[in-house]
Amino acid sequence: MTAALRNYHERMQRVLDYVDRHLDDDLDLDLLSGVAAFSKFHFHRQFTATFGLSVHRYIRLARMKRASYRLAYRDEERVTDIAMDAGYDAPDAFARAFRQRFGQSPSSFRKSPDWEPWLAAFGPLDNARSKLTQKTFTTDDVKIRDVPTTPVAIMEHRGDPAMLGATIQRFIAWRKAAGLHPKTSPTFNVWRSERRPASPADYSVDLCVGTDQPIEANGKEIKAGEIPGGRCAVLPVVGNTDNLEPAALYLYRDWLPASGEEARDFPIYCQRLSFFPEVPEHEAVAELFLPLK
Repeated sequence: MTAALRNYHERMQRVLDYVDRHLDDDLDLDLLSGVAAFSKFHFHRQFTATFGLSVHRYIRLARMKRASYRLAYRDEERVTDIAMDAGYDAPDAFARAFRQRFGQSPSSFRKSPDWEPWLAAFGPLDNARSKLTQKTFTTDDVKIRDVPTTPVAIMEHRGDPAMLGATIQRFIAWRKAAGLHPKTSPTFNVWRSERRPASPADYSVDLCVGTDQPIEANGKEIKAGEIPGGRCAVLPVVGNTDNLEPAALYLYRDWLPASGEEARDFPIYCQRLSFFPEVPEHEAVAELFLPLK
């Protein structure tokens, strides 16, 4: 990539980061063209040409994504507050826009989300964010760390990844009821399958929260387990922590063969250190752990 193109991409990335950080503000073209240091007379077309959707649509989708996360995973927040923060003057205007996009009212989505239309609705947003150069990793990013054994409570998700949101909802509700807040009880995901297996039915991930409290039987939903201690290659990832596949590929394809290390018999896993929507999406942080012999 030429230096000029890299500079262009960095300026556009600044705009995406600014939007994510200021979703509650008035984000007009004059302001955003200034963030990118592009002429306001051309910025709108440059943005659309780069990302495949207009600035206005990008902002709307980003606000709606945050609103839908808060509806699904933050049941203590009022729909009125979520609507106002999404840029709507009244809850009924928000409800109409929400239903048009997802086929459900906000209150219905909160109770029982239909995740497939939700995933489809944010396809253009995800595509836009993947247009710029993907983050590259180097050996300096990876540290070998001795980690302690961590007792965890586990909720297993088995089957179509499109339904993972429903499992996350139940997991959050359970850990709230158990008093296991993310600030005091660490959050882990353990992947037991590929991110996109040939058959969606084969998708498998464990949602885990670190706790030394006894785990009471919770039907078939929650079970006790542990993340074993030992040496791990640890790779931090900042931003777009929904998809840690590029980081995992780097560890397996590039770092591991060059390191002379051997992987241990435990799946790759991550610890989530900060979460969207508590922080802007590009500031979410996860650490990826590859267990070593």
